[in-house]
Amino acid sequence: MMSKTEDWWKGAVIYQIYPRSYQDTTGDGGGDLKGIANRMDYIASLGVDAIWISPFFTSPMKDFGYDVSDYRGIDPIFGRMEDFEEIVARAHQFGIKVMIDLVLSHTSDQHPWFQESKTSRDNPKADWYVWADPKLDGTPPTNWLSIFGGSAWQWNPAREQYYLHNFLREQPDLNFHNPDVQGALLDVVQFWMGKGVDGFRLDTINFYFHDAQLRDNPGLQPEDRRSDTAPSVNPYNHQSHQFDKSQPENLDFLKKLRQVLDHNGCAAVGEIGDSEKAWELLDEYTKGDERVHMSYVFDFLSGDDLTAERIAQVFEEKARRAPDGWPCWAFSNHDVVRHVSRWNLGDTAAKAYCTVLMCLQGSICIYQGEELGLPEADIAFEDLQDPYGIEFWPEFKGRDGARTPMVWDANSNDHYGFSQARPWLPVPPEHRHLAVSEQDHQAGSMLNHYRWAIELRHKHPALRKGNQTGTRADGSILSFRRSTDRGSLTVRANLSDSRAAGMEPWQVDINEE
Repeated sequence: MMSKTEDWWKGAVIYQIYPRSYQDTTGDGGGDLKGIANRMDYIASLGVDAIWISPFFTSPMKDFGYDVSDYRGIDPIFGRMEDFEEIVARAHQFGIKVMIDLVLSHTSDQHPWFQESKTSRDNPKADWYVWADPKLDGTPPTNWLSIFGGSAWQWNPAREQYYLHNFLREQPDLNFHNPDVQGALLDVVQFWMGKGVDGFRLDTINFYFHDAQLRDNPGLQPEDRRSDTAPSVNPYNHQSHQFDKSQPENLDFLKKLRQVLDHNGCAAVGEIGDSEKAWELLDEYTKGDERVHMSYVFDFLSGDDLTAERIAQVFEEKARRAPDGWPCWAFSNHDVVRHVSRWNLGDTAAKAYCTVLMCLQGSICIYQGEELGLPEADIAFEDLQDPYGIEFWPEFKGRDGARTPMVWDANSNDHYGFSQARPWLPVPPEHRHLAVSEQDHQAGSMLNHYRWAIELRHKHPALRKGNQTGTRADGSILSFRRSTDRGSLTVRANLSDSRAAGMEPWQVDINEE
């Protein structure tokens, strides 16, 4: 069982790796697991507590690995199981925990479970996915919409029924109301813990259950619509998602999952995709020690400028609506525009935001390339790989701009040290001067600032696990206090490009009390 002395996850800094874009060792233009293992020295130099590796399981790659066709297999484009075992061994040598991205809410339509389920209404796995009869007029059973556009229901002629897919039609949703499905997925968790993983990032954790009565979602007035979960051009935002996700039955499954995790000393961070009740779900899913340990929250991943007022508002909202919840904060990830572009940050501003992030209560995720200050890449339509961007182009250009390869060596002819072959996404020339080779030994570089800020967080127990109180904004000045019974610190930050309250633009002061 995981004891309180083993809560390494609490206040941890987790480094997200998108394996396809990290390091290619085979010369096929795509990153692989061996590339991650080979770069472990660099990862260790950052001072992070853990790595989170985005999906590398066997997959037809309709959604780049978030459509799993074999939960226990490594897709050949990423390597072999031996390569993953090497990652675990290398990471553990440096004291780094390994977390993997588990997609339990849905599978690929190529998964053997679905291939069997779709053949008839009475096969052994007939009820493993969400199947429903059409309405009398032949239209889908409910008005539920897919995050990737259109109806969330797809017709299957063999069964003469619709199946549910909250994402691509190639990603059918598993039926968590079936205990056999829950058992099979918990077996998957056990399998990877047997491979030495220390934790899991759980994709779309609030999508596990659907409303068994298949009730329609109510509509939202235009002024009530939010675009936190889907881009504003997507009609998904026109509904109040009361019945297609975030169901109360989820809590019992999370308890079962936590028991399995605790037995093996593993931790989990759950991604909650819900614009309307994210705080309440954060509180329900992470308070106490019966469900998941952390929740990955989206408040700092939106397109809105992150002002001092906004940060203070988020922490006030958390105190009011999720007082016992443990969040995991992030500024960038593989699904959103990189934050230096999203907020139009210069070098000094980006460093200030990094420092503030490392001082916040909660756990922290940083995304590969963030530590280099990489801006969003402008990908031409003909180079797009992301089906999301292709569907909603040009109003929404998809996620490829945040997924371009890491830049390792500014002087390398091999696509800046990423690959000897043409990369799966083009490497922007403007990323060259931000390569690791350019920043590694540069005292004032973004890379070394991230190293310093992560070390600062580890140096002070109050920053890692302490309480956060007095969070307020006075104009552009953000201030708060972090404290434990071993000491306190006050943090003040001028989050503007103008001098204010005696502080220089983008100045951050941290003082021990």
